[in-house]
Amino acid sequence: MCGNFALYSSVAAIKEYYKLLQETGEIEPKENIRPSQQVPVIVIKQGKRYLGFVRWGLIPFWAKDDKIGYKLFNARAETIEVKTSFKNSFKSKRCLIPANGFFEWRKPDKAKFYFKLRSRELFSFAGLWEAWKNPDGAIIPSCTIITTAPNEVVAKVHDRMPVILRQEDEATWLESDDPEILKNLLQAYPAEDMVILQK
Repeated sequence: MCGNFALYSSVAAIKEYYKLLQETGEIEPKENIRPSQQVPVIVIKQGKRYLGFVRWGLIPFWAKDDKIGYKLFNARAETIEVKTSFKNSFKSKRCLIPANGFFEWRKPDKAKFYFKLRSRELFSFAGLWEAWKNPDGAIIPSCTIITTAPNEVVAKVHDRMPVILRQEDEATWLESDDPEILKNLLQAYPAEDMVILQK
């Protein structure tokens, strides 16, 4: 599960990391981003990367209302290809969700832990996005973060972790149309390259 994450990198750093050419606008640094809030995502259109802002909590195109998004802020890697809520997005609406780290709470003592990468400050969650039209005709874009079984570091705290893509795999996640290649990217990030801090 991933229900809270942090993003405090500057706009300039994000533009450089993702090789964005368009103006991004302002990205407000947040140390505790939660579902239903607006988050930046990187998508690819006509071979170029674009940054947009969407609601965290995916609303499938067929949903009757937006309340379902409060439940769909995570998607399990093991079932995204077949689950009705995610299979359409997995085929054609994949995104990168920039982050600097994420939080998990240990049961039963509710101790809070922060996870980040040892090797770099900024990284990408593997995500899916969707565009839903509400009854008034307005388009509401939304996203979800994909989760998988944890590595040895995260397993000390929780039984799921968000999929963090290796930098060299980010283009493949956005551009490939081979489901087997895509599914092979949805693995736990190497434990030795992660740092855990108690908050």
